[in-house]
Formats: sequence, structure tokens, C-alpha cells
Amino acid sequence: MCAKLLRKLLISVSLSIATCALALQGQLAASPSAAKPVAYVYISSTPVSGSPNVINGFEASSTGQLTPVTGSPFQANDGVLSVNGNKLYGINSSATFLDGYSIAVDGGLTYLTSTDYALYNANGCGFAGWVFSDRTGTDLYALNFDGDCANNAYQSFRVNPSSELTYLGSGSGGAGSFSGVYLPLTFLGNNKYGYEATNNGCFYYQVWGFQRTNNGDLVDGGTGATLPSPPPGYRGYIADFTASDSTNHVAIAMEPANPPGCSGASVQVGSFTADSNGNLSTTNTNSDMPPIAISYIDDMKISPSGKLLAVGGTGGLQILHFNGPNPPTNYSGLLTTDAITQMFWDDDQHLYAISPSAGRLHVYTITTTKYQEAPGSPYPITQPFAIAIQPRQRAEAAHNASCASTGGTGACDLDRWAEGHFHEEDAFQLLRR
Repeated sequence: MCAKLLRKLLISVSLSIATCALALQGQLAASPSAAKPVAYVYISSTPVSGSPNVINGFEASSTGQLTPVTGSPFQANDGVLSVNGNKLYGINSSATFLDGYSIAVDGGLTYLTSTDYALYNANGCGFAGWVFSDRTGTDLYALNFDGDCANNAYQSFRVNPSSELTYLGSGSGGAGSFSGVYLPLTFLGNNKYGYEATNNGCFYYQVWGFQRTNNGDLVDGGTGATLPSPPPGYRGYIADFTASDSTNHVAIAMEPANPPGCSGASVQVGSFTADSNGNLSTTNTNSDMPPIAISYIDDMKISPSGKLLAVGGTGGLQILHFNGPNPPTNYSGLLTTDAITQMFWDDDQHLYAISPSAGRLHVYTITTTKYQEAPGSPYPITQPFAIAIQPRQRAEAAHNASCASTGGTGACDLDRWAEGHFHEEDAFQLLRR
């Protein structure tokens, strides 16, 4: 008798929960303000000179307008950031740690764990300057300056479901005082080869090619790029920056020069194609590669569609049409003259770019036929340092995968309820636990 009464009570409670959830879902659907964001935006910054950093979190609407996520700014003393599935990683600004945070379904951050990357460097040398992931978010990489006390190196880590990092190995990238690597790699669509261009005063320079092994570890791939012939009066091109699309094309910004020493000539951008071994070549020539208005490039990113190339740095930000293996073509003029140091695209035709010198975050909506600054942009950010973007659908996919791997318990149940996916059978299963 008691068992039957208890079961009836559980069913009654579960039905009540389901009814409330459906009602809440209906209210949210009827409210324009409840439209789901298209992306979450994270910016590390120093709110007061000399103070610890914080991470500012925003949700972006379909128009690109930003709203702070609940709990922002987050007390997290990190500099460079990188999203990886439903996790955010940052380089700790006061210790040799890679800090990991979970990204909730509403964009909020919760601290999870820290990994001391210096433990894997010879004699505890080196410090991390960049952190970035592969295209799938399976692995995380940290660029360490003087990682073995002499050479720069890419450390490789496997990202575990718990967010803890498993060290895989370290790939040497040469001495920083010569042509050693100093930027994140940009990966091809096959996620196997990654590239970085080094230019040390037009005296030491190189296009590096690294390969991801089967376990995700980065090793020097022994690949590079065959650059085109320079314009008359110059002995060669020197590569400054690289950016990859989702297939096998790599945009390379190059300046004509007569090394040793730079010429001050306009930087041009060409498109290169990778063969099956990761070697880059091009049919672009010095006469059909467009010059750009950016005098010193700090970042270059190809849009998810593969049709647009953003170039930012000293002088501002401009957009080019990216045409696969064919030469890029001019599109916009300077969208801003603020010096841009880092930027990312989301999956909904928005570009987010930070300017530390101006203390601003710019947001643009850009298609192949139109570009405009988003409502509310630019946003004031005190001393912005780095930016990371996580499209909402990617975050949800990673979150759902994480929930599935843990049986969908705890916070996963509450997330499903809040999203309107929590049904009567879910409530009954929850009450049975």
C-alpha cells in the first residue's frame, strides 16, 4: 500500500514539475528578450592598473548586440584565453598555470582546475604566451617562450572530460632570438597541419609547419611555404602572418624586402594551398595580390564560411574577400582606425575585435555584400587584454556531450529543465535518485 501511494505521489510531483517547465518554456518563447544568444564573448581585462585581471562575459544577440552574462565580470586573474568545447582556458597572470573554467548554458563561468605547465619544461624554464586549441577542441596547446631555457616550444595537452589536462609532449619551435615561433598555429580543415609565420626584423624569418600526431601531440612537420617572386626592386617576400580556412587554404601576409632589414613597403596578402604532405604553394603573383592598409599585422582570421578575411593591427581593421586558391580581393576600407590586437568570428556573421590602446571592443555584422557595426558597438572595456568567442550551438553541443558522458545528472538536469527539455519521465527519474 505504501509503495503504491509513494509511486502516485512521485508521479503527481513529476507531472507538476513538467507542467511548470512547459509553462515556463511558453513564457520564455513568448518573450522577445528570451531569444537565445548566438555566441558567448569573453574578454580578459585589467579594470584598475596594477589589479588582478577579470574575465568579462557577454552574450551576443542575432544583431551582434552584447549583454553581460550573469556573474560578469568573473574574478579570474588570466590573460590570454581559449575556448575548448564547453570549457574556457586562460593563462594565469601571476603563476605558471593554465586555468580551466566550465561554460554554463547561460554563458556563466565556474572555476574547475589549474595545470602547472612549467612542470613539463626543462628546469622549470619558460612562460606561456599563448594558449589555443585544435579545430575539434580535443587538445589544447600552450606556446612557451624559452620552454627548454633556450627555445620556444608548443606544449600539447589532451583535454579530459573533467577538464583536467594530460600532458602529451612538446614540439620545439626554435630560438626566439632568431626565427623561433611566437604566435599560435592556424590549422587546416583536416586538423592535421598547422602554420605560423615568424619575422624577426626581416633578419630572421620563416614559415613554420607543424603536424598533429595521432594522439594530438604537435611535432615539427618539416613543411613550409614556397613564396612567390617579389615585385621588381626586391629580393624576396617575408611572411608576417597566417590564417587558415576550413579546407586546405592558408592566407599569408607578406612584405617585399631586401633582407637584412625591412623595406617599409605595403604588405600584400596571398592565398596558398596545402598538398597532402602539408607543403604550401600558390599561383598568386606579386601583381594580383592586394596590398592592405594595415602597417603592422597583429591578427588575421578567415570567416567560418571561408569567404571573408579580416586583417587587424596598427592602423585599424579591414576586410578582404577570400577566394579559395585565387588571390584575395579588396572589400572594405578601414572599418576602424583603432589598433586591433585580436579578433574572432562567430558562426552568425559577426566579427569581434579588441583594441587595448583605445579601450574598446568592436562588433561588426559582415556578409559578402554588406558590413556594418553592430548596435551598441564599440563597447568600452578598460585595458582589454585578450578575447575568446564560443558560438552558442557549439557550446550546447559540447555541454550535451559532457552530460551524456556523465549520465545527465546534477547540473545537467537543471540545465535541461531551464531550456524546456525537462519532461515528466525526467522528473520521475530524478526523484528516484
